[in-house]
Amino acid sequence: MFSIHVINIVKFIILFVSSILIAFIFEPLLVHYLYKYKAWKKRSKKNAIDGADIPIFQKFHSQTETSTPRMGGILIWGTVLIVSTLILVVSIFFPQVNFLSRSETWLPLFTLISASVLGLVDDVMTIRNSETYIEGGLRLKVRLILISVIAIVGAWWFHFKLGWSSIYVPFYGNVEINGLYLVIFVVVMLATFSSGVVDGLDGLSAGVLAPIFGAFGVIAYARGLYDLTAFIIIIIGALIAYLWFNVPPAKFWMGDNGILGLTSVLAVIAFLTNSIFLLPIIGMVLVIEVLSVIIQLLSKKLRNGKKVFLAAPIHHHFEAKGWSESQITMRFWIISAVSSGLGLILYFLSKFLY
Repeated sequence: MFSIHVINIVKFIILFVSSILIAFIFEPLLVHYLYKYKAWKKRSKKNAIDGADIPIFQKFHSQTETSTPRMGGILIWGTVLIVSTLILVVSIFFPQVNFLSRSETWLPLFTLISASVLGLVDDVMTIRNSETYIEGGLRLKVRLILISVIAIVGAWWFHFKLGWSSIYVPFYGNVEINGLYLVIFVVVMLATFSSGVVDGLDGLSAGVLAPIFGAFGVIAYARGLYDLTAFIIIIIGALIAYLWFNVPPAKFWMGDNGILGLTSVLAVIAFLTNSIFLLPIIGMVLVIEVLSVIIQLLSKKLRNGKKVFLAAPIHHHFEAKGWSESQITMRFWIISAVSSGLGLILYFLSKFLY
């Protein structure tokens, strides 16, 4: 047993370092082409999703929106794809390094790449202003339909191929839900998809997501899901490398091609680790961001345009309150790290007591 853990730790270190190094090697080429082809919005966003004016966003971000490339997320999922491909080749000679498995990593890899490609299409359309939608890219309805298709494929794989039909409730145990599993899977993935609003300030999304993935990596390892742990470690390595270039002033922004893939695969990982009830705790910052948007929209609709926040998502509210971008970003990092730690405490406490 000891030797298995030693081998796994060595493999994880190799994958983590490889992910960071490949991302650093890949970055100059990506930056070159993003700036060469001016991969940024040609006009700043002027309206919110409900059509209302957004003067606060315009005040702080109108200039950078039209001068900072959007498609930096390619660095993250591109790195994961490159590392996975290299490992697949190397495993021909050294099978012990392979982490690609039907039960643990096929679906997360599929979800990450497919959702990222969907986001890439949206980013390209946004940059070209090829749609009449407010953001300039794919309409929200189209994105929801396409992400639902990915979610349905994932739900089918979980239920019919992997045989999942129950969920774990902390401090209670497994609850058999049979076919309802399919519905819950799709709903949770759509919910995590909506948390993409966290990608709004330099360094914010990567710094928030890294400890969240880290927490699920610990849970995966504790459950003996070593291949999934390896996959998560590669994502964390790519996120750290991305963050190196995304801290203020950012060389590029993640864009939908990055955030859609990451939030979607997060839902899959939560199901694979059978810890979806811990997802709102570990991902507390994501929940707060989404709720701030929902509360703002409902308030304006039900209270004749009156707002709860100065701006939404809530990180823009704090901007309007006078917080600097770095203050907001680092405080959100801290909250994400604390909530991730809290989720881990609850997980192990639940396992210990029940």
